[in-house]
Amino acid sequence: MGLDHYFTSSPASPENLRTLRVTLAGRVVEVTTAGGVFSPDRIDAGTQVLFANTPPPPSGGHLLDLGCGWGPVALTLAMEAPHATIWAVDVNERALDLVRRNAEALDLSNVNAALPDDVPDDVTFRSIRSNPPIRVGKNELHGLLERWIPRLDERSDGWFVVKRDLGSDSLQRWLAATFDDGYSVHRAATGKGYRVLKVRRHGTPPTEAIELP
Repeated sequence: MGLDHYFTSSPASPENLRTLRVTLAGRVVEVTTAGGVFSPDRIDAGTQVLFANTPPPPSGGHLLDLGCGWGPVALTLAMEAPHATIWAVDVNERALDLVRRNAEALDLSNVNAALPDDVPDDVTFRSIRSNPPIRVGKNELHGLLERWIPRLDERSDGWFVVKRDLGSDSLQRWLAATFDDGYSVHRAATGKGYRVLKVRRHGTPPTEAIELP
């Protein structure tokens, strides 16, 4: 990719469109990928670990794929939850174009591929599934998570897969320290050198009824 990174907003590298045959939500499908996006030649190992260690998504509401790339997570959510609205969010315009292309080819009308600032502020999520862009750097990553995790609905979960040698354990500690009020954080699974971290937003405790005289 030359000087491009998968988190570049407008990759300058050649597009080099290619067709992959992959299995998503138990279906063998063909998708289009390109240079200048994350893992253009395969479903990467981290995403496979995420798929293997997360429950079926909620059947409705808004679901978020944060850092969607060409769309394996978003497309899977759309197949598994056809009545939900899937938000595929990335800063990479080429990746978003690929998600739209793939969703159309698979006849998935419930996928919205969007830049972060294009997601309406009043949208909250019944689940977040993410293979986050660890290589953006610690400060950028923390800012990303601080922006989106608070948009979980009450009693809803975010699932994040992070490679162990890229700082999954320190990220878990940071998440636990940062989201210490109304949330719980734990390691849900380990596999192939990756950790799946689960962040749950709990419901607001009921207020005690006040008896009037």
